[in-house]
Amino acid sequence: MTRRAEQREETRQRIVDAAAAAFSELGFKAASTRDIAKRADTNQGLITYHFRSKEELWRAAAAQIFESLRTQLEEQLEGLADADPRERARESIRTYVRYAAAHPELFQMMVEEAKQGGARMEWIVDTYLRPVYESRFFPGGAAFGEDFDPKLLPHFFYTLAGAASVIFANARECERLTGMDPTADEAVERHADFVARLLVP
Repeated sequence: MTRRAEQREETRQRIVDAAAAAFSELGFKAASTRDIAKRADTNQGLITYHFRSKEELWRAAAAQIFESLRTQLEEQLEGLADADPRERARESIRTYVRYAAAHPELFQMMVEEAKQGGARMEWIVDTYLRPVYESRFFPGGAAFGEDFDPKLLPHFFYTLAGAASVIFANARECERLTGMDPTADEAVERHADFVARLLVP
C-alpha cells in the first residue's frame, strides 16, 4: 500500500470512529456530518469522498463496532474449546463486559436505534444480533445445562446486554452516585466477574 493510500485509509478510519461516537451520543438525526468531520479533524468533503450518504457512514460505524466485538469473542472462545462449558460461558461474558467498557457506543447506539425503530434497527438486528441470538453465541443453554428452558433465552440475552453495558454507558452518573469510576481497570474486571457469576452461578 502506498503512503497516499495509507493516508486515505487513516482518514476513513478517523471518520468512522468519529461517526460511531457521534451517532451513539446524538442519534442518527441529530448527528451532522459537519460535527463528525470536526471530531475526525478533517473536512466535510472527505466524508462524501469516502461515503455516498450519511446512512452508509452510519452502517460503516455500526459494522465496525459489531465486527470488532465478534472478532474478540471468537478469538477468546478459540482458546477455551476444551474448557468446562460453564466456565467457557463465564469467560465469554467477561469478554463481552470488557468490550462494553471499552466501547460504550455499542449499547448507546442500540438503545438509540431501538427507540426509533425502522430500517436501521432492523438491519442491526438481522445482520448482527439475530445470528448471535440464534446460535447462542453467549451460551445460555450450554451454561445452564440440558434442562435450561429456551423460553428464558430472551431474558438471559437482554439481562446480559443491560448488565454488561449500562454501568459504562452511564459512567458519569455512576461516578457521581457511587464515587467509583466504572471505567477504571479494576472496576471493569470486578464488574466482568460479577456479571459472569451472576448469570452463570
